[in-house]
Amino acid sequence: MNQNPRRIVLLTVGGLVVALAGTFLLDPYRNYLLALVAAHLCAIAGLSLLIGRTGQLSLGHAALMAAGGYGYVAGVKLGDGAVPDGLQPVLGLIVAVVTASVVGLLLGLAGARLHGPYLAGLTLAVVLALPALTSQIPALGGDQGLMVPFRSVPQALSSLIALEQWQAWIALTVVAVVLGVLATVDAGASGIRMRAVRDDEVAAALAGIRPGRIKVQAFVLSAAAAGAGGGVLCFVDSGVRPGGYGVTLSLLLVVGVVVGGTGRLAGAAIGAALVVLLPWLIGLGTSGLDLPAEAAQRLDGNLAVLVFGLLLIGLTVAAPTGALGLLTRAGASRKRSAPSIPTTSKD
Repeated sequence: MNQNPRRIVLLTVGGLVVALAGTFLLDPYRNYLLALVAAHLCAIAGLSLLIGRTGQLSLGHAALMAAGGYGYVAGVKLGDGAVPDGLQPVLGLIVAVVTASVVGLLLGLAGARLHGPYLAGLTLAVVLALPALTSQIPALGGDQGLMVPFRSVPQALSSLIALEQWQAWIALTVVAVVLGVLATVDAGASGIRMRAVRDDEVAAALAGIRPGRIKVQAFVLSAAAAGAGGGVLCFVDSGVRPGGYGVTLSLLLVVGVVVGGTGRLAGAAIGAALVVLLPWLIGLGTSGLDLPAEAAQRLDGNLAVLVFGLLLIGLTVAAPTGALGLLTRAGASRKRSAPSIPTTSKD
């Protein structure tokens, strides 16, 4: 359904203000988790748009997030001495988005003629090649990655908020911009063309739409969103390491899309929260158990993957449209079952 761009802007700004105010209710560690959720939400929202609107399955969005992380480092170093210290993170985020977009353009051009498992295999190969690429290019820092200078809270806010809250503010601002852009594109003419290409490429071509160009544009847009997420992660963690952007992260991003609801930006928020918070909650639960050291080591990480798998299977069977679709149907069912109040007429 098309939405007025002004309405999208108002909803985005309003949601950002509420989210920023909500950070005052969280302790530092939970603000840190919120920043991680926002970073992953950027990538999951872009991937959800790519899969849901054009039908292109990418298993390489972790590599695009890594490209954003390395781009952030390059941007910060580029701005060292050239721009004020407070603007260096902004320049880093801009370079992060540009870097990931260029990589996404190359992947989109290569995969424009590929479908289904062939495109998925191409993007998966990029993720698998990431460690080898970083080890062969000394400027990328090898397995240790690259670090950026620590960024403290601006002096004007140092007495008001903690470091983790400041990081959450930056992450929330970036994800608000990303969601606003994605929602605007999805609600406009470009979104209509993407749906047309997804539903029938031949019919879309007969209508004057160029399917290859639309697919490349969608891939670049999705890559830019992932790059923004990678830049935020680099800002929060003060560095980028290739080991954190492997196949597991790529698969979790796809799980986040499916769990939340493919093609739904609100569902992407649910998926991002699960991807970040579920392993943390499982860790809290297992830490309270008196388990042998060997058993605890085996469960660390593996249990979260098992739970994600079971959750994915359960939602696929019970709610093919994802958690958001399940909540929507439940709300509609309650509305239908609610007793109607008879109205009295006046003579």
